[in-house]
This record gives sequence, structure tokens and C-alpha cells, in this order.
Amino acid sequence: MRRLVILGSTGSIGTQTIDVIKGDPEITVTGLAVYGSIDKLKEQVEELHPETVCIYDEKKAETFKGYGLPVKVLSGMDGLIEIATMDSCDEVVVSVVGMIGIQPTIAALKAHKQVALANKETLVCAGHIIMPLAEKCGIEIKPIDSEHSAIWQSLTGEPHNRIEQILLTASGGPFRGRKRDELKGKTKEDALKHPNWAMGRKITIDSSTMVNKGLEVLEAHWLFDVPVDMIKVVVQPQSIVHSAVQYVDGSVKAQLGLPDMRIPIEYALYAPDRRALPEDKRLDLAALGKITFEDPDMDTFKGLALGYRAGRTGGSMPTVYNAANEEAVAMFLEDRIDFLEIADVIEEAMDAHEGQVIEAPTLREILSIEKWARDYVKTNSKIVR
Repeated sequence: MRRLVILGSTGSIGTQTIDVIKGDPEITVTGLAVYGSIDKLKEQVEELHPETVCIYDEKKAETFKGYGLPVKVLSGMDGLIEIATMDSCDEVVVSVVGMIGIQPTIAALKAHKQVALANKETLVCAGHIIMPLAEKCGIEIKPIDSEHSAIWQSLTGEPHNRIEQILLTASGGPFRGRKRDELKGKTKEDALKHPNWAMGRKITIDSSTMVNKGLEVLEAHWLFDVPVDMIKVVVQPQSIVHSAVQYVDGSVKAQLGLPDMRIPIEYALYAPDRRALPEDKRLDLAALGKITFEDPDMDTFKGLALGYRAGRTGGSMPTVYNAANEEAVAMFLEDRIDFLEIADVIEEAMDAHEGQVIEAPTLREILSIEKWARDYVKTNSKIVR
């Protein structure tokens, strides 16, 4: 029996994880954690009967206790760490949003729990801490992102020193093919219309700016131990080729499939085996007809170019890139900045941090730099209205 804890159980990845494992008698869910979606959590508790839950928002945790369910209720960061390391847990799915995923991931690794990772910030900001720790503890971090899962699958059975480059695919988002002049005045409603994937608001905006791909470049750098400049972003508008690896003989291995997050979730939980998923979604190549590829426009989508810059600089710069983006996206959703200004705000913060980069920041320094970047955007930015 495998005992699973899901951090972020009411989000898109969390709910689809529950869908994937439903009916598997070999997996039991012993813990669920959410930020504050307690009504949805109540439904999950009644269905899955975990022994422990964690609600990050302490006020919501007190409200949840009033529901009278037979479950232990934790809260805050201490609660996340406790639920990720409890004895009745073998494996943790980390699908929380934001930097709150870093500390429970570190704690889970130290407690020798298997980790399936769907939280970008953990590796973007703390990859230099996470990956050596995972190696020391003998834990393979299993990626849930569709792109990183595809790379992981394409690397299976291949020698690491024969990689020529990683081909990280991107849909191009809702504004693919547009130039900067065409993006002036684009609204949040425009940016939230993703052509292929159904995702949360923040990641959908990140897709529209291609910042998400910059973050994924940084993730791939740490997950697969390759330099940033060995990772090439390729736009694949149909979202059928989820990523690929090119080897020194010119061969390319790729993973293809319909845009369905259940596939990378299933692989992260069952690899190297593959568990059957419902047959309602299957890729039909003949019906598809063609698959196309393009180079990304990094002048128009400056957020991707800034991701490469953050990766080449390294150290604390990726934390600034990530934190400034989170603030900028929130401000865009509040109509405080224009669409094109999201990347401008990120660049402004990165420029300000350039002479202060810490080469290998500790966790405390990462959290301090995150706060500095957020405060800079809120109080010092010349762009924000």
C-alpha cells in the first residue's frame, strides 16, 4: 500500500491527481493540504477519508474545524511541513502555488519521502538546494509538468553525456504570432483565453507572456543537470509534442499526446509502469494531419528572454525573476499595469538586483530576496500606476 499526501489538493493538478488514482486499491490518500478552499476540501475529505489535512490560512483552518469531520487539522507553514513528513506518508505530490512549496519539499526529502513535483518555484528559486539534497537522500524527484515529464520520458535509457540539447516546447499562448504593437491594450480577458490548456489564472497569464517557459527552462536546468543554453524553446502550437531531447547523433526522442495533464500525473505516480487511463482521449495522428514548429519571438515575448538571462546569471536572480513576475501578474489582473508592462516590471527589478546577486543563496536568503523583489515592485517601480 502506497500512502500519498497531496499538497494543493483542490487546485487543477491536485484534483486531477485524485482523478488518476481513483479506484487504485494500492494507493491511499493519508493527507490533503490547501491554501484556503475549505468547502472543496470538505468534499475531498468525505470522499477520501484522509487522517490529516492542512489549511495554510489559519483563519480558514479554524472554520474548517467547525465542520466536525473526523480528521486532524493543521495550519500554516508548520502544518505543511508536518503533513509532508508524517509517518503515514510515503509520497508527496507538491502542487501548491508559489514559494510556499519550497520548505515542505525540503522537509519531505529530508524525511526520505518520494516527491512528485508540480511547483515551479521550488526549483526555479532553490534548485541548488533541492537537487543535491534529493541526490544525498537517494530520492528521484518526479516532474509532473507536461514538458518536463516528456523530457524525463525521452531521457529514459539514454546516457546523459550524449545529450546535445533539450527541446522544450511551448504552445505560444493566446498571442502567438502577434507583434508588440498588436499587444498594446490587451486585457486580462484576452490573456486568459488559452488555446489548448485549461489552467489557473496566474499560469495562464504566464503562458500569454511566455514567462512560464522561462520558468520551465530554469526547472529543466536543475531537473536534468544541463546548462541553460543547452535548452532550446520551440513553439509547437498544437500542444501535441510535449518536449523532446536531441542527441549527439542527431536523433530526436519526443513524447506526444493530447493536452491532458492526467498523462504526466499518471507517469509521475506509476513510472516506469503505465496505468490505463480512460479511452475518452486518444491522439489520432491521421486525424491531426500535421504538427508544426516555430522559433519563439523573444523580442515580442521579452519575459522568455529574461528567463534565460536569470538562468545565465544564476544565484539569486531567478528568485527576483519569479517574485517580480508574480507581483506584475497580480497588478495586471488588477488593471494597474498594461500587458506589455509585465515584462518591463520584471526587467526593472532584475536590473536593480544585478549588482547584489548572491551566488548560492541559503533558504533564508532566498526568502529575504523574494521579499525585496516584491517590495521593489510595489514601492520603487516607475511603471506601476
